[in-house]
Amino acid sequence: MVERETMEFDVVIVGAGPAGLSCAIRLAQQAQEKQQELMICVVEKGSEVGAHILSGAVFETKALDELLPNWKELDAPVTTEVTHDDIYLFQTEEKSISIPHIAVPKTFKNHGNYIVSMGNVCRWLAEQAENLGVEIFPGFSAHSLILENDEIKGIITGDMGVANDGQPKDSYMPGMELRAKYTVFAEGCRGHLGKQLIKKFNLDQDATPQHYGLGFKEIWQVPPEQHKEGTVVHGTGWPLDKETSGGSFMYHAENNQVVIGLIVDLNYTNPYLSPFDEFQRMKHHPVFKATLEGAERISYGARAIAKGGFHSLPKMHFPGGLLIGCDAGTLNFAKIKGNHTAMKSGMLAADSIVNSLASDSPSTDLTDFTHRFKSSWVYDELYQSRNFGPVIHKFGKILGGAYNTVDQNLFNGALPFTFKDNYHDHAVLQPASSSLIIDYPKPDGKLSFDKLSSVFLSNTNHEESQPCHLQLADTSIPIDVNLAKFAEPAQRYCPAGVYEVTKDDNQQPKFVINAQNCVHCKTCDIKDPSQNITWVTPEGAGGPNYPNM
Repeated sequence: MVERETMEFDVVIVGAGPAGLSCAIRLAQQAQEKQQELMICVVEKGSEVGAHILSGAVFETKALDELLPNWKELDAPVTTEVTHDDIYLFQTEEKSISIPHIAVPKTFKNHGNYIVSMGNVCRWLAEQAENLGVEIFPGFSAHSLILENDEIKGIITGDMGVANDGQPKDSYMPGMELRAKYTVFAEGCRGHLGKQLIKKFNLDQDATPQHYGLGFKEIWQVPPEQHKEGTVVHGTGWPLDKETSGGSFMYHAENNQVVIGLIVDLNYTNPYLSPFDEFQRMKHHPVFKATLEGAERISYGARAIAKGGFHSLPKMHFPGGLLIGCDAGTLNFAKIKGNHTAMKSGMLAADSIVNSLASDSPSTDLTDFTHRFKSSWVYDELYQSRNFGPVIHKFGKILGGAYNTVDQNLFNGALPFTFKDNYHDHAVLQPASSSLIIDYPKPDGKLSFDKLSSVFLSNTNHEESQPCHLQLADTSIPIDVNLAKFAEPAQRYCPAGVYEVTKDDNQQPKFVINAQNCVHCKTCDIKDPSQNITWVTPEGAGGPNYPNM
C-alpha cells in the first residue's frame, strides 16, 4: 500500500479551464463577502494554466460580466470586438455562396462578442483567483477518485517517476490525496474522471448519448494587407461530404494573426475519412487561401468538443461533488460557443456549495444545483437550441439549416417538436468493404501540412519512460477486429499520428501507439468502434503546451 501525503480543503476543483476557474473565483468572492474562510484548490494537469486550453474562440461576455463586472479595468485579454460576420456555404473546392444573415440562425450572429485566446483568458482568470486566495496547482493530474461509502471525498493526483513497466524509478514520487468536502469536476470534454462518475452514479440515465465533434485550430501570422481585424467567417459544406456534418471558421484576431479551424462531427460513417486531412484540404479553398497565402503557420492543436447539448446533459450532482462545464456537456453548438455557459455552470456550482456550507447541516449531495441550473439563463439557452444538431443530422445541412433558421429566428427555439440523436458516435462506422476509399492530396507545405510537423507546433511532450496513457482493454482487437472490419480507423481519426499499423518481423500487421505524440484530444476514447481504448492521465504536465490557443 503506497503511503500518500494528504491535504484537506473545503473544495477541490479539477481543471483550470473557464468552468473551474469561474467556480473558484465565485467561491472566493462569496467567502470574502460572508467573511468566511474557505480553502479552495484547483488542480490542473497542464504544465501551466492555459497549456491545454484550445478553443476557437469567439467569446460572449455574459458570464464574465456577472463574475467580474470590472473586467475591462482589470485588463482582461478580451479586446478584439467582432466587427463583421461572413457565413458561407462551400459547394466545391472552388465555389461558395455567401449566405445573407436573414437566412441563417440568429445564434450565428456575433455582434458584441470578442475574438480571444481562451488560453490567455484562463491565465488571466487564474490570476484573479489567486488574488482572492485560491491555490492553483499546475502540472498535477487528477488521476483517480477517492470514493468512500459511495461518496466522493476528493481525488488522488498521479504518481510521478513511474517507468513504462510500472516500476518506480529513482525519481518516484507518489501522488497526493487531495480531500475535500466537495469536489468539482471541470476537466473539459470527455473528462476521464467525469466519464467514471457518469457511469458510477448513472448520471446519464435520462439523457441521450453525448455527441461529439473534433475541432482543429491553427494560428497564422498573415501579411497586414490580408488582415481584417474583428472579422469572423463561418462556413459549412465542402470539404465534408453530404453525409458528414461540421463547419469551418476563420477569425481575424489582433496583431495580424488569424485563427482558422474545422469542426468535424464524430458521427461520420466512412472509416476512411481523416478529419485532419479534411482540414488541410479546406485551407486551399479561395475564401481561406486569399487570407493565408504568403502567411506563416505558428500554432496547431486539436480537441474534441461535447456538442450533444440539452438532450445529452447528465445529472450534474452526486454525493460529494458536481460535474460542470464541458465535462457535463454545457456547450451550445447552435452558437458554436461553450465558454460562457461553462463559466456560468461553475458560478452556479459555487453558489450551491456556499449555500450548503452555510447551513447547519451541510448536504453531501448538492441537489439544489439542479434547481439553480434550471432557473438560469444557461438552461434556457440550451433548451432553445435543443434540436439544432439532431435536426441537421436528420434532415441534412440545407433542410436542417432551414428548420433551425425558422425555429431560432421566428420562434426563439419554441417550435413544439423534439428531435434526438439516440446513438453513440462510435457505433455508426460502416464496414470498410462497403465504404469509399478517400484519396487525400499530399500537403504542399504552404497551406497544408502533415501530422508530425503539426504536432511539433503544439509543443507536445511526455516523459518517455512512463506507462502508456492510452490503454487497450484487449490488445488483439485493433488488428483482429478494427483492421479486419474497419481498416483500423484510429490511423485516420487521430489528429496527431498516435496510432499506426505497421508490420512485425513476420510481416504481419502490428498496432503501434506513439503516445508521445498525443495532444489529449480524446477522439480515440470517443470514436474507437470497439470502445477498446481508454484515455487516462499521463504523468503531470505531459501533453501539449499551447502558448495562446
